[in-house]
Amino acid sequence: MTAARPVVVVFGGPSAEHDVSVVSGTAIAEALDSTGTPVEQILIDLERRWWTLPRDHRRAGRPAASYDDPPALGATGPEPIGTVVDRLAARPDAPVVFIALHGPYGEDGTIQAVLDATGLAYTGSGVTASALGMDKAIFKRLCRGLGLPVVDWREIRADRWGRDPDGVRAELAAFAASAGDRRLMVKPARLGSSVGMTLVHQPDELSDALATAFAYDDLVLVETYLPGARDLEVAVVGNDPARLAIHGPGEIVSGHEFYDYAAKYTPGLSETSSHAEVDGRQRALLHKLSRDVYRAIGAEGFARIDFLVAGDRVVISEINTIPGFTPISLFPVLAGEGGRSFAEVCRTIVDLAIERHAARPDRTLSASDLPR
Repeated sequence: MTAARPVVVVFGGPSAEHDVSVVSGTAIAEALDSTGTPVEQILIDLERRWWTLPRDHRRAGRPAASYDDPPALGATGPEPIGTVVDRLAARPDAPVVFIALHGPYGEDGTIQAVLDATGLAYTGSGVTASALGMDKAIFKRLCRGLGLPVVDWREIRADRWGRDPDGVRAELAAFAASAGDRRLMVKPARLGSSVGMTLVHQPDELSDALATAFAYDDLVLVETYLPGARDLEVAVVGNDPARLAIHGPGEIVSGHEFYDYAAKYTPGLSETSSHAEVDGRQRALLHKLSRDVYRAIGAEGFARIDFLVAGDRVVISEINTIPGFTPISLFPVLAGEGGRSFAEVCRTIVDLAIERHAARPDRTLSASDLPR
């Protein structure tokens, strides 16, 4: 294990997944602290302001909503992002930034670009892979172009919906009729945790479903529904595409008709298993597709790939380049296959960040390097 180097865990953020990120980030910070790693915690509020929590901060069972008032937690700030990252980069013991942000701003390449600009090491994928993984429309186009299996879909932009709602409804009605099941899954294109998702059963539900999704994004995906599908997840860990550790699949048994936000985060409502019952052939296929997807977007560090499996049919649902680290999240359990603890999984991700950063070429140029 790499010698202890300071780690700054960043969580919260201006996303609808803010509360989930708080749970993930505080759990990661406490786990790393238990390994002897010097840990600091930074909370980003919904207005994109950065707050530094006390060194000894522990969530201690607080609800995520208590982080809406950082000063009450003893946090100092707020400060703009530039001030904080410049200060971190200027430290002689420049820390590794553990990005525990879910959704836009944290998982889409935004914060990765800022950290790249200051030369700080950070966990997970870089700018391009993060952006590709977050944007479900681009991701699905990429998969389809590579011949990887995905369910059929349509993309609806907010401006088109505003101009021609009747035309959109007619297109989606025809789309549903052409599928084997008339139900449609409506979701924001660039969000996670099932926020803004609706399973539409009848055409008269479509307008409300689109309005719900457009509240979070100006691009919405409408997917065909795969009846009777199982929700399976695979964890991938590693930087080198030739030496990836692939774990799982695990399985989610939702307490609702689909795995919506409440089903994900209401204790006891859904069930998870880290050992899904699949035969050897299907397990090998899930691992191959996970490797293909991870390589396709250029992911590094770690990711979770979600699948829908109905009988012999396997389709890729999405990739999460910063999966959850909550008490009910499957990724750390799957990645801990073989007896590794939650803390050891977190430490491995930090070590991979250090490895990735060390392998990057020195991009500092002098005048003599320029093609003149």
